[in-house]
Amino acid sequence: MAGKTIVSTLNDRGRQLYSMVRLALGMRSFTRTGQVGDGREAAARDYVLANATAGDPESVLATIDRFARTRSMLVNVGDEKGLILDAAVRRAQPKLLLELGTYCGYSAVRSGRLLPDGARLVSVEFSAANAEVARAIIAHAGLADRVTVVVGTIGDGGKTVQQLTTGYGFSSGSVDFVFLDHAKEAYLADLKTILSNGWLHPGTIVVADNVKVPGAPDYLAYIRQGEGRTWRTVEHNTHVEYQSILKDLVLESEYLGD
Repeated sequence: MAGKTIVSTLNDRGRQLYSMVRLALGMRSFTRTGQVGDGREAAARDYVLANATAGDPESVLATIDRFARTRSMLVNVGDEKGLILDAAVRRAQPKLLLELGTYCGYSAVRSGRLLPDGARLVSVEFSAANAEVARAIIAHAGLADRVTVVVGTIGDGGKTVQQLTTGYGFSSGSVDFVFLDHAKEAYLADLKTILSNGWLHPGTIVVADNVKVPGAPDYLAYIRQGEGRTWRTVEHNTHVEYQSILKDLVLESEYLGD
């Protein structure tokens, strides 16, 4: 029995190593399309639908984590950094949340499961294929009534901003929580667009993933420069998702106002 367990563990690690190598090789495709290019995103959806308990967000999250650890690595926030996101959402008690970067819907499920009645999360994803995967996973978790996925980008010249304004009630001071987990080079520009539209209010929480790996140096510099004036920030030292070697940084910033 122990021998079978060891062999199974080695096989799982071998698959994970192969998946990480494939992920590295697929980063050009990921940057262009939002998907690695080997079908792992659709496979993750199918795995969740086949193995997670319908209507149970905790089961959905655990199933995605298992898939990412034993089959194909995923670039969602993951279970370790997900605890930081959970704690921030609980502290904020938000009514309206904006997420940039849905991917397969993992962080949307994490945040959505913590929302009180009447609260809403709108997640913006530039890949239509990812959006379809995420919608299926969010629905399986039983959260489709409070989590909406919008295809677009904040930096598309105003189209998505207009859609959020007219279709989803984004207005002056309406947004209580923002999660940034999309293109790292867009963090700062998109945050400034959000600020220029006046959606934030003093006390709004902005959480940013992957500030160290792959990194968002201009965003980090901006947040640090505004410390105590525009922002009050906690820097969480953590690890890149689904491993314990590469260190990462998550910023949790409270907006203090202009």
